[in-house]
Amino acid sequence: MIHEGQHVDAIIFDLGGVILNIDYQLPVKAFRKLGIEDFSTHFSQAAQSNLLDDYETGQISSQDFIDAVRGFVKPEVTNDQIVDAWNSILLDLPEQRLFTLEKAAENHRIYLLSNTNDLHIESFNRYLLDEFQLPSLEPFFEQLYLSYEVGLRKPDPRIFEYVLQDAGLDPQNTLFIDDSIQHIQSANELGILTHHLVKEDLITFLEDKL
Repeated sequence: MIHEGQHVDAIIFDLGGVILNIDYQLPVKAFRKLGIEDFSTHFSQAAQSNLLDDYETGQISSQDFIDAVRGFVKPEVTNDQIVDAWNSILLDLPEQRLFTLEKAAENHRIYLLSNTNDLHIESFNRYLLDEFQLPSLEPFFEQLYLSYEVGLRKPDPRIFEYVLQDAGLDPQNTLFIDDSIQHIQSANELGILTHHLVKEDLITFLEDKL
């Protein structure tokens, strides 16, 4: 929780659900069409199966992930259909949020911390290039911490500890913004200032705080 007048030196942003609009139900629906009726039991905002956890911590490759998913889909389903279904969670990024990031960086050190994977990042970067002529979000942040590169994922407290140590941040002066309550709770336990972004847009939340 951040209180009025609280001093903040750094802001750590989540990606999906904070900067990038996403819909957790779209891959559930997409994979159902491919023959996986219980995909929602393997993938949700609150928890993931071992397969997805391994993928998002870089323990298996994208091809390993696709091959594993193939064991659950209809025989005629192609790799491209699996990838498209997986990436269907990704929606749009309102341009005004990029301006908000630029404004945040004027007086704060800002970072990105995301549970993600190679396929999602490749798709998202293609979107950024097509929509904004940006190869990635790297220019907006001091550092990007992506779970599949770090080898850890939220809500594991070790990923927060890694970011704090790597960036040299004081948790008492660092704000973490995320849309998943279990991630917020984990960061809170380490003394990090947090905001659970649920109803309001990132722009609205930060407009009087930058």
